[in-house]
Amino acid sequence: MSELVLVRHGQANSGAKTEEEYDRLSPLGHDQSGWLGEWMRGAHMTFDHQVHGALRRHRETHAGMATGSAETDARLNEMQYFPMAEAMERHCGLAPPEDADAFADHVPPTMRAWQDGQLHGVPDTWEGFHGRIAAAVDAHCRTDQRVLMVTSGGVIASMIARVLDLEIPALTSVLLQTRNASMHSFRKFRGQWHLHQFNAVPHLETPDRAHALTFV
Repeated sequence: MSELVLVRHGQANSGAKTEEEYDRLSPLGHDQSGWLGEWMRGAHMTFDHQVHGALRRHRETHAGMATGSAETDARLNEMQYFPMAEAMERHCGLAPPEDADAFADHVPPTMRAWQDGQLHGVPDTWEGFHGRIAAAVDAHCRTDQRVLMVTSGGVIASMIARVLDLEIPALTSVLLQTRNASMHSFRKFRGQWHLHQFNAVPHLETPDRAHALTFV
């Protein structure tokens, strides 16, 4: 049986105002990544194939995990939300979010406008984003292998939406609840992917690491 383990990157620079500023791990993000790799080694969790996105936060997370060598595949890169927020402001006057609460309110209408083709000048179309993720999963996942992919929350939400056939409200809920350095596993049975585990953080579930249970 094939198994796919998706890992969201550790906490990034959450106070950033641009994609470039956001794209690096915070000190806590480095800790989260190291703890995850340590847990995997303790659990004797190994992989037949490893791949990460091309973003800095993906590379830094995988390097911190120290689980072996990996390929780079830009198809696992996150949606670029800052340009999308700017496009949303042009589209309907909705101001870009300034904090986590505002972001939670901002995401659902933005996803809807994106799906409806109303966000112009953004790097990805709705169909292009989800299509490249599906293509990457199909390309890297081989029969009877366990594959590790280090990526971002939107990519993980896309895979879950694909497997569970989710519409935007549920997809948005998944996206907003995905923790930093969390694991999400899928198993392929009779040619179909099935969600096996969501948002697992066994490496953070001790009292001294309660502060490390982050979403942003």
